Amino acid sequence: MSSVELRDAIAGPVSAIVEVVKQALEESPPELVADIMQNGITLAGGGALLQGLDRRLMTETRMPVNICDDPLTAVARGTGRILEGLEQYARILQASQVQRRVVV
Repeated sequence: MSSVELRDAIAGPVSAIVEVVKQALEESPPELVADIMQNGITLAGGGALLQGLDRRLMTETRMPVNICDDPLTAVARGTGRILEGLEQYARILQASQVQRRVVV
């Protein structure tokens, strides 16, 4: 498989990612968007390693985009931190769960 064929094969999912990010930004409170504009979007996970995804998001959102250190393990490490401090994050997690029930 050539790089052109691979790029064509993932074009749809990449476009979907870009659209979901743009929609999330549109639905976010202004103070959160201002914070993201100042600090940028940080990509984590395997998708962060897709060559050019950061540049495309930067172009489409007009916001800085960064790739976190070690994106392949970032989500697992972050989840581990939440689990280690579950009591500290309980209120936030419960509020998030209530919001999902209202939206769904």
